Amino acid sequence: MAESTILTGQFVRISQTPASVGERFGALLIDAVLLFVYVYATSALLYKLNLPYDFLTFFTLALLYLPVLFYPFLCEMFNRGQSLGKRLMNIRVVKVDGSTPSMGAYLLRWLLFLVDLPLTSGLGVVFILFTKNNQRLGDLAAGAMVIKEKNYKRIHVSLDEFAYLTKDYQPIYPQASDLSLEQVGVITRTLQTGEAKVRARRIVQLAAKVQHLLAVTSRNANAEEFLQTILRDYQYYALEEV
Repeated sequence: MAESTILTGQFVRISQTPASVGERFGALLIDAVLLFVYVYATSALLYKLNLPYDFLTFFTLALLYLPVLFYPFLCEMFNRGQSLGKRLMNIRVVKVDGSTPSMGAYLLRWLLFLVDLPLTSGLGVVFILFTKNNQRLGDLAAGAMVIKEKNYKRIHVSLDEFAYLTKDYQPIYPQASDLSLEQVGVITRTLQTGEAKVRARRIVQLAAKVQHLLAVTSRNANAEEFLQTILRDYQYYALEEV
């Protein structure tokens, strides 16, 4: 199985191996079995309760149809790209650049699942077999891929570059780990801007945007020091996976 490798501007190489059709089907089968058991058990419970028709209709919708329908989307969104089946198969949904997918990306994958399998009799399987990163239509549209979690690693290329990140380093903003590689690249380029007047204005504006994006309050009045701290914290969490 070919690896997808990305070298980022932060000297972090992301190596990830796409999950195979068999692994993805195995995860799907496990999820289907778990959902079947859930539906059977819940249906039996509702039947024994002898509820009036109106209540039975409501609880059937609330406890059966909606959870089953939204299960893949909600599981992946709140469990960092993993349904229960994917977790047991050690595979995970990530963005192609290695970052965590957005809610919109998870939603797009979920919406296109019907096109990938039921409505087209398995067209998504054909795409998985013949695309570079084993992506179905939903993955391609969302800019995502399913990877083997055990092979997902971020390898530091030049440890001297981040010599200050010792084992005793204490990150200040854990939310920095949620930044995408593109966002970190913007921060890095802004801090490297040469012209003093333009640089100062851009740094202040970017610091405000980053605080809003991550929902954090800067502990330092200096915008440049805040952004540098954000970068160090991001690099700290990236290197934790080495």
